[in-house]
Order: sequence, then structure tokens, then C-alpha cells
Amino acid sequence: MPGKNFALRTTPQETAAIADARIGDLAQRLAHQLREAPASPASGDPAYPLTLLHVLDQLQQATERLQRQAATDAARAGAGYPQIGAACDMTRQGARRRWPGLFHHSNEKPTEHPTMTTPARPFDVLLVEDDIADAMLIEEALSERGTRNLVQVTDGVAALEHLRTPGTVRPDLIVLDLNMPRMNGHDLLKILKTDDDLQAIPVVVLTTSTAPDDVADAYTSHANAYVTKPVNLDAFEQAVQSIDAFYLDTATRPRP
Repeated sequence: MPGKNFALRTTPQETAAIADARIGDLAQRLAHQLREAPASPASGDPAYPLTLLHVLDQLQQATERLQRQAATDAARAGAGYPQIGAACDMTRQGARRRWPGLFHHSNEKPTEHPTMTTPARPFDVLLVEDDIADAMLIEEALSERGTRNLVQVTDGVAALEHLRTPGTVRPDLIVLDLNMPRMNGHDLLKILKTDDDLQAIPVVVLTTSTAPDDVADAYTSHANAYVTKPVNLDAFEQAVQSIDAFYLDTATRPRP
């Protein structure tokens, strides 16, 4: 009847919990076999379409929650935004807009931020970079080549505090920006390369500066390489991966 009452036996919270528990299995079954649509309800009866609308809404919300969790799990397992986006038929930028913050960085204070805790290989990278957007891009590029233990700090003072903390794992590679607050990359590099305990760690300067004086000063202070950040995102990613490939795969590293 058109005046039939519409009532659910569960609350929205209960429906959401049930949907979360069932949608994974439902998605697998639907992936193997497309089911025929149910017969259309009787004309003028609002009960069935309203119930169906409610269920579909809850399924959509459950899917979004599970997609966010799956994206987080993929990031923790070493996937970057390019792979996560491809899995959902979207671009890397689209995946970042849909699920921001999968790779956590903070500029609230210049302290270290561990971002990967289950490395597939024993490579540890210290990123000294105060630009949050660049830090995210660098992490994505590193994750393309396998899981890395990445620690980001936002200036030279925080880098030294991290490196000199008792029990801190010695990084296999330091990626260093030049322009930072408190202690810039030039000053940090000079300290690193005159410290008996730290000077053997490879240091790659990755910066926007193309100034000849900056390049000369970095090599005078014994930087292992000087790389200018490309403006193009794909070129930026390729540059970071080239650094990673050489210093962590090709070059022989000193033993701890």
C-alpha cells in the first residue's frame, strides 16, 4: 500500500557494522559472478525502493571506509600513490586528493617522524627536508623501489639530535635540503663530514638551488652528490629513484 510505514529493524550504526562485515565477501562474490537484478517492486509501493536505497547508501559508506583502510594498508606495505591510484583507475594526484595523509609528515615541530616500520630490506634513510609536499613526493618515490625505513626531520638541529640519540639506527643514506630554518643544509653538511662517527654516511644534497656557489660549497664540504630538484613531478620522482638505486643498490656501503 502507498501508505505503508517504512521501518528498519537496525539502527544506522548497526547497519554500518553489518555492512562493514559483509561487504568484503560481497565484493569477492560479485567479482566472480554478476548477479541478475531483482524483479522490480510493485508500482506505487515505496517500502522496497526506500529499503534498497538505504542499503545501497550503507554499502557505499562501507566501501569508502574499507577503501581508505585498504589504501592505508597498501601504503604501509610499500605502495605509493601511483599504485594506489592505478588500483582505483585514477591518477596519482587523484589518489592523493581522495586519501590525503597516507604518508604522515608534520611541520608542527622539527622532530623525526618514522613513516615505515616494517622494511622489506634493511635500508634506513634520513630525510632532512622542511617542505612537506616535497617530503611526500620523496617518500612516494622511495616506496616505488621497496619499503624503506624513512625518518624525516625539518632542519639540521633536529637531524643532529636524531643522529646523536643513543640507540638510533645509523642511516644508510642522508638526503639533505639546503634551505631550512635554525640550521641549514650547508652548516649541517660541514658538521656531518667533520664528525668521526657520522662522516662515512653518504649525503646527497637534493635542493631547488642551481647557484654555482651552492654547488661548489656542497662539494667542498664533501657532499657525495648534488642533485637539483626537477620541476616536473615525473622527473622529480625519477631523480629520487636514481639516488636510491645508486646509493642503496649499486654502491657498496660502509658496515655499521
